[in-house]
Amino acid sequence: MDGLVSQLKALAEPTRLRVVVMLARGELTVSELVNILGQSQPRVSRHLKLLTDAGLAERLPEGAYVFYRLTDSGGGRRLAELVNDMVPPDDPIIARDISRLERTKEARAEAAQAYFESVAEDWDRIRKLHLSDDEVEREMRQLAGEGPFNLMIDVGVGTGRVLELFADRVRRGIGIDINHSMLNVARSNLENAGLSNCSVRHADVGALPFEEGAAELVTVHQVLHYLDDPALAVAECGRVLRKGGRLLIVDFAPHQHEVLREEQHHRRLGFSDEEMNEIIERAGLSQAQQIELHPMDKDNQLTMKIWVAEAV
Repeated sequence: MDGLVSQLKALAEPTRLRVVVMLARGELTVSELVNILGQSQPRVSRHLKLLTDAGLAERLPEGAYVFYRLTDSGGGRRLAELVNDMVPPDDPIIARDISRLERTKEARAEAAQAYFESVAEDWDRIRKLHLSDDEVEREMRQLAGEGPFNLMIDVGVGTGRVLELFADRVRRGIGIDINHSMLNVARSNLENAGLSNCSVRHADVGALPFEEGAAELVTVHQVLHYLDDPALAVAECGRVLRKGGRLLIVDFAPHQHEVLREEQHHRRLGFSDEEMNEIIERAGLSQAQQIELHPMDKDNQLTMKIWVAEAV
């Protein structure tokens, strides 16, 4: 009862109500909210602290930035969403806030696109070595199972494509990445796709910010070959998997394309089944299935592997 009263008190103030309406439309930083609301940074920060303390919003540090969003657990989110639905969208103040929010999202999308264009040449060159995305994605959806999954974690979210791929099967999809610029790309893509059940956060694959057994599905798509310690990453993925949950690892079979090590910082030139099986077993997981996808041009393209492991 006391918690509900605190939440109602937190909402019973015009600026905090406006903040909740904005957060219902996506994650925002303090500086973005300052521009949208037209108020000072200390004042906005104070309102955010009160909303966070009341269990209506949560704070997500991301390097030098801090994002805020509606809390994802408990009754706070349901209450915030109910209040958002009740606020008339034609209210002049809310309408102005929404207009500023759209401009903020456009600026964020432009910055994300600028970054992506700066790496597009290298990105396209690497993709020429891959199988078609359609074939890999089709196999991933089949191997993951129909779900529905309460929580999916995508490790190394990149552009957010894997979250988009499974958005129709998950209640919550969270992508993590260490690269701030790629997080902005993924965040922009997910917003443009209207996927409110998917979000991203800054984190290291070696220390995932989730409790043990939190997820039913974890995906690691084209990530392990960049890592110094892929076994540690798989062990972390296993830690956050619920019993019976599935881990999908998508990566290359062993190859000799040294250019990827020299120019793209690949630490590993693919993984053999024996090595991956050992990594999976050391993580306390049971290998459920593995498939190999052969390219049409075997001389110039890479063979893709998908390993499926289960938490036991």
